[in-house]
Amino acid sequence: MIAASELILNPDGSVYHINLKPGQIANDIIFVGDQNRVEKITKHFDSIEFTTQKREFKTQTGTYKGKRITVMSSGIGPDNIDIVMNELDALVNVDLATRTVKNELTSLNIVRIGTSGSLQADIPCDSFVMSQYGLGLDNMLRSYLIDEISEIEMEEAFIKQTNWDMRKGRPYVIAGSKTLEQRLESDKIFKGFTGTAGGFYGPQGRVVRLGIQDPELNSKMDSFNFNGTRMTNLEMETGAIYGLGKLLGHNCLSLNAIIANRATGTFSEDPYKAVDELIEYTLNKLAE
Repeated sequence: MIAASELILNPDGSVYHINLKPGQIANDIIFVGDQNRVEKITKHFDSIEFTTQKREFKTQTGTYKGKRITVMSSGIGPDNIDIVMNELDALVNVDLATRTVKNELTSLNIVRIGTSGSLQADIPCDSFVMSQYGLGLDNMLRSYLIDEISEIEMEEAFIKQTNWDMRKGRPYVIAGSKTLEQRLESDKIFKGFTGTAGGFYGPQGRVVRLGIQDPELNSKMDSFNFNGTRMTNLEMETGAIYGLGKLLGHNCLSLNAIIANRATGTFSEDPYKAVDELIEYTLNKLAE
């Protein structure tokens, strides 16, 4: 039995942080970082059956073209992903009344819609990137047993090519869901290798007032190449989603609207339009 201290429930029986009960989520789930982006997606729905919010975790479940879909805000960063992924899994794979793992496990389809900055000059602003791999530069996932799901050769290549300082922890590489990749791909989308940083400023090479450990890291990532796979973009959630999803048996895929190009120093003239187009594209693919 799972102890009350390990899986915390609210007085109404909902899971602690995300404030949800079993049955309130669909099998197809869209993640966004910003709670205000949830309704930018669900405004396209035919109907909304359920809404809740606690802290930054806002959830709406409804129907789009006959397809039941849940949209949830995860907040920013791998630490929030640790909360959301574990609690979503508990909703479908733990009997909350008996606090035991179910005999039959459910696999969720989780698609992240995010914004990101491109690391490559030829991936322009307003384009879309589908992450075939997530590279975790944070240490959150290293709290779990991940060696069997990691792309070890790619990890070693990244460490060597960037002269990575191991005092920051060992980077990890996890592949996204091939099932969802086939479901959501098109010739409009760049397929990529997405870096997941543990912060927005120093961890992504930004300098305001503080010096950083490796000022050349971004340029090293720009030139990284492993058997033709190069780094395409940098954000703060994908690697963590892929890792926990694979460990828990869920299909996960990350799609990003590119709103900045750090190689050329450019920014989208209308980032909201790019995000809206990615939202509509994703909804239509999920509803097929």
